[in-house]
Amino acid sequence: MATAPENLLEIAGRQFQSRLMTGSGKYTDFDRMRQSIAASGCQIVTVAVRRVQTNAPGHEGLAEALDWSKQWMLPNTAGCKTAEEAIRVARLGREMAKLLGQEDNNFVKLEVIPDPHYLLPDPIGTLEAAGQLVKEGFAVLPYINADPMLARRLEDVGCATVMPLGSPIGSGQGIQTAANIRIIIESAKVPVVVDAGIGTPSEAAQAMEMGADAVLINSAIALAQNPPVMAKAMGMAVEAGRLAYLAGRIPVKERASASSPQTGTIASTVS
Repeated sequence: MATAPENLLEIAGRQFQSRLMTGSGKYTDFDRMRQSIAASGCQIVTVAVRRVQTNAPGHEGLAEALDWSKQWMLPNTAGCKTAEEAIRVARLGREMAKLLGQEDNNFVKLEVIPDPHYLLPDPIGTLEAAGQLVKEGFAVLPYINADPMLARRLEDVGCATVMPLGSPIGSGQGIQTAANIRIIIESAKVPVVVDAGIGTPSEAAQAMEMGADAVLINSAIALAQNPPVMAKAMGMAVEAGRLAYLAGRIPVKERASASSPQTGTIASTVS
């Protein structure tokens, strides 16, 4: 199943076997981060460009702490409050990826978040930045509210994916936007990645069972009591959810339906 065409995640022409993306922040140390990423089986790891560039606490040496011959870097514009700022940081991220050996990496996770309290993305700034970055040759993966119309507009300007939130970043509230995410999945012609709010493996599986193409999980792994074990659980949940989606669940019925045959039983043949 791992190599079946329907089980490969394709983004901007690049294929990945794992449908779990993970973050690199919030870990207590780099060893714990490396163990967790390895245990998850993920192939895409997102890195906050601005925090690495400024040597923010916990980010000093982060870019060099991972083996980028094994993971695909997804530079992100976390910390950017405007479209202009996000565009500048995206350019820095592309150069950072090149310096670390990924010459052909043009991916960027686009985040434009002016709200410091709820950390909700700015739809107007995101759309503006996405349009410019696509023109500059980036494969743009925009983090957005679960807004089906915005997702369509971002797809129209050429984004490689759309990444609707399940609930606010780091909240662990699970998927509170399921109805809208289902509409996005039904309408999108690019991969849909559920990003933010997932707190448990069951919620990761839920996203995949809905038909999401992938999930991105950071806080739920990094802040778990045992991050490597949680990372492994998340990886298994994503795979199980994907297989369940491909298999197709049974219809929901109002009444019970016996799983054993009702004819030809012992009782019916004894006179």
